[in-house]
Amino acid sequence: MVSLGKVVHIHRLQNLYSGRIFTVALDHVPSYGLLDGLTDIRRMIEQIASSGPDALLLMRGVAESYFLPYAGRISLILKCSTLSPYHPQTDVWVSSAEDAVRLGADAIAFGLTVGSPRQDQILASLARLVDEAETVGLPVVAHAYPNGEMIPPEERYSLSQVSYASRLAMELGVDIIKTFYTGSAESFSRVVDLVKPTLVVAAGGARLESDLAVLEMAENVVQAGAAGVTFGRNIWQSRNPSGMVRALIQVIHKSIPPHEAILEIDKS
Repeated sequence: MVSLGKVVHIHRLQNLYSGRIFTVALDHVPSYGLLDGLTDIRRMIEQIASSGPDALLLMRGVAESYFLPYAGRISLILKCSTLSPYHPQTDVWVSSAEDAVRLGADAIAFGLTVGSPRQDQILASLARLVDEAETVGLPVVAHAYPNGEMIPPEERYSLSQVSYASRLAMELGVDIIKTFYTGSAESFSRVVDLVKPTLVVAAGGARLESDLAVLEMAENVVQAGAAGVTFGRNIWQSRNPSGMVRALIQVIHKSIPPHEAILEIDKS
C-alpha cells in the first residue's frame, strides 16, 4: 500500500507549475569545511530563499537556527548523515527520522558513497533509515554518488557507475535519488528509466565554468525526464545567488531557454 504521508510530502516538494523539484543544497560545511559562500550561512539562506526555490537541504543545527522564517513557504529536506575531512569516505548517521518530523521536514536525506571501503556499514545504515522513515510516512532521499576510493576517478560520472549507484539506492527502497549528472540528456535519461518509478534529481557537482553552463545542465536534466535538480556550489558560489535561483526556476519550471534565463542573474 502506498504511504499517504509520503505522497503528501513529495507533493509539497514538487513545484505546482511543473511538478519538478528544485532544491538548493547548503549542507556542505560538515563534509568539506568552511567553503566560500557558506561562512555566513544565515545571509546566504536569506538570499536564496528570497527567490523561491522549492526546497532547501540543511543540516539539523542550521535548520533549527535559520529556517523558521521560511517554514510553510519553502520545503525543508533534513540531511541526516555527513562525511567530514577526517572520514571522507564514510557517511555517518547524525539525525533521525523523528528529528525530521519534529522540524517539519518534507524529506530526510542520507549520503550513499558507493565504492567506500565501509560500504557495508553505509548500506546497513541507509536500510535502517528507510525502515525508520516508513513508520512516520517520510520520504527518503539517497545521495547516491559513485565516488568512493574503490572506483577510479575517471569512471565516477560514467553511465555504468551512476546507473549502478542509482539502482542500488532504488533497490534499498528510497523515494528520491540524487546522483551525478552523466553529461548528456540521452545518457541521464537511461538512469532515470532504470530506477522508475523512483524519482531522480541531478546533483550540481563541482563548480562549472560559467553560469550559462549551469543553466544548460539544468535544461538537459529536465529533458532527460528527471524529477529536478539539487544544486549547491553553482548557486551559492555564483556572482549573484538570488539571480541564479531565479534563472534556474525559469529553466526548470517554465522551460525558458538558458540564454534567455541568464538575464535574471544580472538583475539586482
